[in-house]
Amino acid sequence: MTILKSADALRAKKVSSLELTNDTLEKIGRENPRLNAFITVTADVARARASAMDAELAHGVDRGPLHGIPFAHKDIVYTKGVRTTGGMKIFENFVPDHDADIAISLERAGTVMVGKTNLHECAYGITSTNPHFGAVRNPWDTDRIPGGSSGGSGAAVAAGILPLATGTDTGGSIRIPASFCGITGLKPTFGRISKRGVMPLGWTMDHMGPMTKTVRDCALAFHAMGGPSTDLSSTDIRGLRIGLPLNYYFDRLDLEVSESVRTAVQTAAALGARIIDIKVPDIDALNVIGRVLLLAEATTVHLENLLTRRADFGSDVVTLLDQGRLIRGSDYVDAQRLRRIYIREFSKLWSEVDCIFTPTTPTPAPKIGQTTMNVGGVDEDTRLATTRLMRAINVLGIPALSIPCGFTKSGLPIGLQILGAPRAEETILRVGAAIEDATSVVGRRP
Repeated sequence: MTILKSADALRAKKVSSLELTNDTLEKIGRENPRLNAFITVTADVARARASAMDAELAHGVDRGPLHGIPFAHKDIVYTKGVRTTGGMKIFENFVPDHDADIAISLERAGTVMVGKTNLHECAYGITSTNPHFGAVRNPWDTDRIPGGSSGGSGAAVAAGILPLATGTDTGGSIRIPASFCGITGLKPTFGRISKRGVMPLGWTMDHMGPMTKTVRDCALAFHAMGGPSTDLSSTDIRGLRIGLPLNYYFDRLDLEVSESVRTAVQTAAALGARIIDIKVPDIDALNVIGRVLLLAEATTVHLENLLTRRADFGSDVVTLLDQGRLIRGSDYVDAQRLRRIYIREFSKLWSEVDCIFTPTTPTPAPKIGQTTMNVGGVDEDTRLATTRLMRAINVLGIPALSIPCGFTKSGLPIGLQILGAPRAEETILRVGAAIEDATSVVGRRP
C-alpha cells in the first residue's frame, strides 16, 4: 500500500501499525534473498515501535500521515544504536551514538524503521554492486542494476516491500534508482533537508530526499523530513510554463526513453500546460565542474582511510579516490568560481519557464557488470552515461523530481525528470502529480 492508503486504513482501524510492520518484515524475509536490498533488519525494534505507535493512536495521539508507517533508511544515515555501514567494510561494525537530523524528523512523524538499505560503497557510484555486502538487484529484472547509490532504497520501494525509504543524491543517487526502478524520487533544493548525521561524500553537492511509489507520498515524506507542506488536492497545471530543452538533454537517448518522455510532454500539454522551447547553458561544462568538485571532496572525506586501509575499499571506489588526489587546489577553486557563473546563467531560465522536462537517464537499467553502453549509436562509459543528464543539477543545487513515465517493450521502467527553480519543490511535485494522475504507469508492479 501507499503511505496515503495505509494512513487511511490505520485511522479506519482496518489495520494496525504492528500488522503493517509484520507484513513488511515478512516481505523482507521473502524478497531480500533475491534483491539484497537490506544490509540490516531491525525486526524486534520495529515491532516495539509499531506497538507504541498503535497505542498512541488508540489514545488520540496522531502525529500525522506517516504515523505508524514502516520505512527504511539508506545505510548512510546515522541511527542511534543501529549499525551504519555506509556500504563500507571499514564501517561494517560502526554503531552511532546519536541520530541524524533526518532520522529525528522521521521519528517525530511517527514512522517505524524496519532496517537499513544496501547501497553503492560510500555512496560513490551508480550500480549498487557492493563488493562487501553484495550486489543489489533490480526488481523488474534481477540481472540488471537498480541504480545507485541509493539502490537498496529504490529496489525495496519498487518491489512493494515498503512505501518509503530515504536516499542521498550527489550526482543522481536518488534519481537514478527512481528511474531504473520505476518509482518517485525527489532531490530537494541544496540545503533544504538537513544532512547533519549523514555520512558525507561531496559536501557542496550532497542532498537528502525521499524515495516513494507515488508523488503524493513523496510530498508527505518531504514535509516530514523538514520540507514545507505541499497541497496536492488540486493538480491543475493549466497555463504553467514547461520548458523543453532544444539542446543537450535529448541528444544520444535510447529511442524508447525519448518516446516516453515526449509522450509525457504531450500529456502535460493536453492538461493545459504551455510547452516552451528553451536553450540551456553548457551542461557538459557543468558536468565537468561537478566531477572535479566531487573527486576533490570525496577524496578529502576518505583520505585518512585511503592512506591507512586502502585494501578495504572496492576497486572502483579506490580508483576514483586516487583520481581525486590529482585534483589541484587551483582546479577546485576554478570549478567553484565557474559554478557560480553557470548558476547565474541557468537562473535566467526561470523568467521564461516554471519547470523543465528532461529524461532522467538516457537508457533503462543496464545489466549488472556492464561497464559500457551504446547510447544513440555512441559507446559510452556506463557511469558517465547514466549521470550525464543529472550531475549538473547537483552543481546548480536546484530541486529535481524523477517519476516513472513509461516502460520499454521488454518491461523496464523509464524516468521523467522535472526540474524547478530553487525552493520550488511544490511546483514540480504538483506537475509530477498531474502527470501521474493522467497516466497508468504507477499501477504497474514488478
